[in-house]
Amino acid sequence: MTRRLGIIGGTFDPVHLGHLHIAEQAYAQYGLDRVLFMPTGIPAWKQGRATTPAEDRFAMLAAAIAENPHFEPSRMEIDRPGITYTIDTLRALKTLYGDEVELFFILGADTARDLDGWKDAAEIARMATILVADRPQTEPAWGALATTFVMQAIDTIPLSISASELRALAQAGRSLRYLVPEPVYAYILERGLYRAEKAPESSRVGAAVESSRRTSLGGADV
Repeated sequence: MTRRLGIIGGTFDPVHLGHLHIAEQAYAQYGLDRVLFMPTGIPAWKQGRATTPAEDRFAMLAAAIAENPHFEPSRMEIDRPGITYTIDTLRALKTLYGDEVELFFILGADTARDLDGWKDAAEIARMATILVADRPQTEPAWGALATTFVMQAIDTIPLSISASELRALAQAGRSLRYLVPEPVYAYILERGLYRAEKAPESSRVGAAVESSRRTSLGGADV
């Protein structure tokens, strides 16, 4: 019997409630058997931008989904040397599982808009069903791309959260509690992640968040 395997990727820097909500809704709506959370190693779209060490990102992710039996963290991309490309991951999963699985690739709308610029994008679309969750205030992902890629919508409740916004808040000394799962919040505090050398003044928080929002729209920083 063919299993339906969802894959949600990203830097997860940090993983937040928006990631978990999208994955849970995709699982329920499309009858998935399991959802793999796939933190990137060296993301192709973020070369030159520092990311939190992979082991910290993986540890936060594993803690976030530990109590969900149909979620699973995967080390496939962080353990693979070189730049991370989605097509390599899908090929590796097909090699591993063969015809035993049907792949469903889960994306946010801002990321999906750039799909035609990804390495071997047409093959990605052939290998996996593309599931897209629209973000608040984001144009529908399947405008012009609908003529090239078959995309199916995930029905979600809009949660306007991005990892880049969370990093900006943390650097400004603001709490991330109730924006990330509680074990992730505890891990961030314990490890001292996302602290600025000198926290911005509170009056500058809004500007920092707005700047991070603009930069996050260009890649998969979800």
